[in-house]
Amino acid sequence: MGSEASGMSVAGMPTERRLNPLRTAPNLLTMLRVVLTPLLVMALLEREFQAAFLLFVVAALTDAMDGTLARWLQQRTRLGQYLDPIADKILLSSLFLVLTAMGVLKPEIAAVVFGRDIGMLCVAGILYWSTDLRDFHPTMLGKANSLSQVLALGMVLLCRMTGSPAHGSWIGVGARYALSATMLLTVISGFHYALVVSRRIGAVTGANPEGPIPREGQRRAA
Repeated sequence: MGSEASGMSVAGMPTERRLNPLRTAPNLLTMLRVVLTPLLVMALLEREFQAAFLLFVVAALTDAMDGTLARWLQQRTRLGQYLDPIADKILLSSLFLVLTAMGVLKPEIAAVVFGRDIGMLCVAGILYWSTDLRDFHPTMLGKANSLSQVLALGMVLLCRMTGSPAHGSWIGVGARYALSATMLLTVISGFHYALVVSRRIGAVTGANPEGPIPREGQRRAA
């Protein structure tokens, strides 16, 4: 029998099986970050700031490691491409929301962060359903914004864990500067995202003067 029927390669070695995206190390780390989020929220609501800070550090490490492992192990998957930013948003948005409700953060900080994320989500949804654009890779400004949010929240949790005052301690001063940088980068990255989207839409409509590119289902029905 042929090698395809026997499941063996020509050299007699078993052929490489297709990776299950739910079992790859990078995606498992990403899903761990999602699982850690409710535990982190519960620790905050119980005002267990030491436990919350440690859980946040672990979650941040999974965020740093999943992409690196995906490149090293060559385990990049479409699921991971979508799951990673979703896990980040679940973690960071939950923390901004809870810390604002607890009075730790000012409401305007959460308003700016959520306003940008909701706007980007709406734009991405419109593009997904109305065109064939599926490439929503984050920009450098977007990555810098995410990093500033992680650092800012980490400094805020560290400040609460150590009981450092908001003024007069390096932790408190660092937290205030990190939050200010987060607000600035959130606004700038939001405008930059709008600019990038407008250019991509212009490129699509320029390549197809008759109108926006229809989705695959619309093409088959035509």
